[in-house]
Amino acid sequence: MTLLLAQISDLHLDGGDRAIERAARVMDYLRALPRPVDALLVTGDIADHGEESEYEQAAALLAAPFPVLTCPGNHDARPAYRKALLGRPPAPGPVNELHLIGGTAILMCDSSIPGRDEGRLDAETLAWMHATLDGLPPDTPALIAFHHPPVELHHPLPDSLRLEQPGDLAALLDAHPRVAAVLTGHAHTAAATTFAGRPLLVGAAVTWTLRLPWEGDQPADREQPPALAFHVLDDDRRLTTHYRAVLP
Repeated sequence: MTLLLAQISDLHLDGGDRAIERAARVMDYLRALPRPVDALLVTGDIADHGEESEYEQAAALLAAPFPVLTCPGNHDARPAYRKALLGRPPAPGPVNELHLIGGTAILMCDSSIPGRDEGRLDAETLAWMHATLDGLPPDTPALIAFHHPPVELHHPLPDSLRLEQPGDLAALLDAHPRVAAVLTGHAHTAAATTFAGRPLLVGAAVTWTLRLPWEGDQPADREQPPALAFHVLDDDRRLTTHYRAVLP
């Protein structure tokens, strides 16, 4: 069965009209597709300040007729995220969730480090990932999604704040060949590369686009429209990605 996923990232909802309009524009585009996606992945930095009101706003904006799967980023706060976005008791531990969508396991993982902008898959998260992948039926493909890219993307801003200890993730991927690809956000630029022999797809940001070093000195390009990714996973576990800008 071919799986169609959408991915958005880095909404940075802050209560302001600009952030709300851009997120609403993307969600309106997705809801109006002639063929609905099987799920939407939101790879972190949903809120800008980690406040409950921002997650309440996110819950309203992200309401959709298809599953919406989320994970935290470095701007997110776990207790408020759990309470106001997920409707669960607030707690400080990592937010890791397994979703089975169309016969594919999607692991939404927490790479945030409270109080820091860098990322890490901590011991609790890595143990959960190993146990979850071990517990799947043998023929079940898997995708792993979290916020921080584990490789350099050739810009000093995201490269200084990427996933720490990426060797732990590489070892996990070596142990679990069922994982077809890794999906991240954080960098505010759509990018495609590889990590540990797997495709690594970086989602574009909704809020602003990273201007690359050869494009100018100011990193934040706020004039670019919000963007998203479509990921198509076919029966051979081959992932094809298309990126789209969403114009007014």
